[in-house]
Parts: sequence; structure tokens; C-alpha cells
Amino acid sequence: MEADFVIVGAGSGGSALGYRLAEAGHQVLMIEHGGTDMGPFIQMPAALSYPMNMGIYDWGFASEPEPHLGGRRLVTPRGKVIGGSSSINGMVFVRGHAKDFDHWAETGAAGWGYADVLPYFKRMESWHGGADGGDAAYRGTSGPMHITRGPRRNPLFKAFIEAGAAAGYGQTADYNGARQEGFGPMEATIWKGRRWSTANAYLRPALKGGRLRIVRGLARRVVFEGKRAVGVEIARGGQIEVIRARAEVVLAASAINTPKLLMLSGVGPGAHLHSHGIEVLADRPGVGANLQDHLEIYMQFAAQQPITLFKYWNLWGKALIGAQWLFTKTGLGASNQFEACGFIRSDKGVDYPDIQYHFLPIAVRYDGKAAAEGHGFQVHTGPMRSKSRGRVSLRSADPAAVPEIRFNYMSHPDDWEEFRKAVRLTREIFAQVPMAAHVKHEIQPGAGVQSDAEIDAFIRDHAESAYHPCGTARMGAADDPGAVVDPEGRVIGVEGLRVADSSVFPRITNGNLNAPSIMVGEKVADHILGRRLPPEDRPAWIAPDWQAAQR
Repeated sequence: MEADFVIVGAGSGGSALGYRLAEAGHQVLMIEHGGTDMGPFIQMPAALSYPMNMGIYDWGFASEPEPHLGGRRLVTPRGKVIGGSSSINGMVFVRGHAKDFDHWAETGAAGWGYADVLPYFKRMESWHGGADGGDAAYRGTSGPMHITRGPRRNPLFKAFIEAGAAAGYGQTADYNGARQEGFGPMEATIWKGRRWSTANAYLRPALKGGRLRIVRGLARRVVFEGKRAVGVEIARGGQIEVIRARAEVVLAASAINTPKLLMLSGVGPGAHLHSHGIEVLADRPGVGANLQDHLEIYMQFAAQQPITLFKYWNLWGKALIGAQWLFTKTGLGASNQFEACGFIRSDKGVDYPDIQYHFLPIAVRYDGKAAAEGHGFQVHTGPMRSKSRGRVSLRSADPAAVPEIRFNYMSHPDDWEEFRKAVRLTREIFAQVPMAAHVKHEIQPGAGVQSDAEIDAFIRDHAESAYHPCGTARMGAADDPGAVVDPEGRVIGVEGLRVADSSVFPRITNGNLNAPSIMVGEKVADHILGRRLPPEDRPAWIAPDWQAAQR
């Protein structure tokens, strides 16, 4: 089997890339270990807690014991299914802040500043949020990804946004437009009541066109002739075979599996590869390094009135919601329930937001396993730009072995200071009149948790991953010894091999990572095809008095 391009991973970056290459007339073979995404647990937005906890859809990764979180192992879900993590995620759509991408460009990813990436964010989306106002000049109207907003019928969404305003923060009609900072409606990859994953948006249309085909199998390594990538070795049906690429191989296998595949193929830190008996083709110490993620806590509050989603938290309630969704694709089943959000700065002197809020009108664990003491609501919050860095390493040279994942969460002292501020600023927001009318008491951390030491202990015991791993094949200048890919997405030190997923992020972006991951696939496709959308130099709102005031 051979094609012009062989892509490993049918996820967010890989799907967008495959669609664009096929659209341009190329033959594309996509290797995906996972299977179909057609089950109701994936397609129904409100069922989001299920697929990320199902072995059929998830790789089942977990971190090594985290030394700064009391030795806890944190789960690290990654999609093992058509659509990848876009088929199992929370469907929240956040591009990131303009300054995130300008930072990428400043640190060596030339051509990836905000002006460069904005046209790709626009190309990939069909935006349906204009009824609330918003920034049409910043948004796309004819792309494969449909972006919508929840109906915000529950009064708690409005109360949360108004509490932010009462605390002195601004509001934003479109955090994916000119102004991220402030409180407002949240956007989602949901369309006509269904999860709008990259499988629905990109893969299905590309498969219909006939130029893209998906091969089910486990990618074992990239095959090289000399220093040129010529194919991918896969295991399927008990056999080992090589799928050959006439032009290039592209890895889009996630920030966990992409560095693993690079190392299995001889590209990575030389001494580490030698220790596993792997011949070194290109000694790149940055492969697997620079691992970043967002860590968050759930601040939960008991509700004064029985208006939360807890009333449906029983077999009968879930059955009713499920039945309504199954037959009409409407109702509570058609929303991820993340319909209001906020982005704020933790302190004066911080020029753009570094704390994010996802508001949810029920107090429940992300995995859906436990609802807290009856009617309640919660906000997911944490710092956006942790200075802690981790690493993905090989456990063995066996391609079927799970890699070692060490996030090294909270290893930088600034993380603790930023997290404490997030807790205290959140309490202040929930104490404002619009929200205070709904708060009976704080469930967690709880009113007794006040001192730095008490807050730190709560974080150590309860912080969870927001499931945003990235950075393990960092993009940078070709002469940067720590970079793995150049600004064209090409793996440095070899030929015919690129990366097109969140591995390439030099630094984690503000907010959820699905949108920028898709954008990377869109943009790398153009790098491969030798074309570029012209940059759009549009302003991004920065608080005028950011140096002197926190809000």
C-alpha cells in the first residue's frame, strides 16, 4: 500500500491536514489505531464524560507518580478513535490569545504569529455566534468546523457572567475575536445537536471524495532510507507491513504518541535511544521534552434553589434527556453544558489573561462518577501559563509499550502563587450579588481552607489535568538545538517527515487546545502544498492599564 502522503493519526491536526491534501488532489493514507466514532456516547454532547473513560475510545494513559501532587498518577486521556481527541473532549472551542501566537513567532516559530494564524482559524470554521454580537471580521463563515454557542437558558449562566462584571471585570461578546479578556458566552464544536468532531467535519467529506483512505493499525515506527522518511511500519491483523509514502510522512498522533514514534524511529535524545537499543538517526534532545498541560481545580458551591442540572442526575432524568436527544437532537443532551466562561488576569503587570473559567450548572466530577451533595454548581479554574515542564520518554523499545509521561506539575514555585490567586479571585467573584443569591455555601475547597498552606494542600490533593498536553516536538528555528521541527513543520535532521499536532506548540496557548491543534493541521497542509494565506494584521484587545491594575 502506498500514497503520496502517509499521515499517522486521524485526530484534530491529522484530519484537517488530510482533508486539505486530498482537496488539493493528492492521494492520502491515514493510519489510525482506533475505530468508529458512531456510538451515541460520542455523538451526544451531554454524554462527554463517557468516551474519555472508555477503553474502546481512549488510549488509557496516566502520568507517572507526580512528586509535587502527593505522588498521584493523573489520567491523561487521548482519543483512540476516528476524530482522535476531538471525539472524546469537552467540545469547548478556544483559539488562544493573540499574544500566545506572537510569542511562538518571537521564540523561533517564524510565520506563526497571530497575523499569520488568524486566516487559518477563519478558514477552518463556520461561526454561528453572531446573534450575541461578536467580531465578524475575525471569524470564518464557510469552513468545515461548525462553531456554536449554547442557549444559556439556565439562569446560573447569566448570573456567573454578571458576577464577573460586578467584580469589576469586563464582558466580552466574543473571546475568539478581538477581546479574550472578560466574561461571556462559551463556544463549542457542536452542530445541529451533535458533537462536531474533526471526523464529522473533515474526514467524512474527504473519505467520500475517494482520495483519502483510513488504514486501521498500530503505527510502530517511521521507515527511513538513509535519512529520508519513506513510509510507516504498522501492525494490523497479526501482521507487520510497511505503508509507503511517495512524498512525505506526517505524524499527527498526539503530544504523547508523536514523540514516542519519533524516538522509536531513531529521532530523539541520543543517550535515551541508545539505552533502549535504538539506532540514532538524528540526536534531537527536544523530542519528548517541553511537555506542558493545564492543571485545574473544580470550585464547587451548593445552590440555594433547585435550578441546577442535579434534578436530572438519576436514571429517569438521564433516560429522558437521552431519548429527547436521540429522536430530535435537541434539549439538554445537545449541549456540553459549558455555556459561560471567563478569562482574567491574575495580577497587575500581567498583560493578558492567565486564568480561565469554565462554568457548569451542576457540581460533578469531570468523569461523571460523582455529583456533590445535591443541587450545586462549579467552575473549573487554574493558571494558563504554568512554568513547569515535563517529558515523554520511552518505557521500552516495544512499540506496544505505553510511554512514560512525567508532567512535573507544580514544580515551579510561581505555579503555587498563581493557583492561590485563582482560588481567592474566584471566591470574590462568587461573593458578588448576582451569584451570591444562588450560593448556599462553598462545597470545595470549603470555607475552612483559607491560608496559603491550606490552599496548597487542597491543590496537591485535588488538582486535575484539563487534558491539554502539548509541546513535546517544539517548533523553532532550524539551528535551535532544542527545537524538533522547523517553522515549516519539518522534523530537523531528517527529510520527508513533518509533525502536525499539538506537539509542535512552543508554549501552551490560553484555553482549550482543540482549536489551535486543528489550525496547525490546516496551516502545515499549506506549508506542504507550498502556498500561504496572506497574513491579517488585526488588533487584539489588551487592558489599557494592565501594568497598574489587575482588572
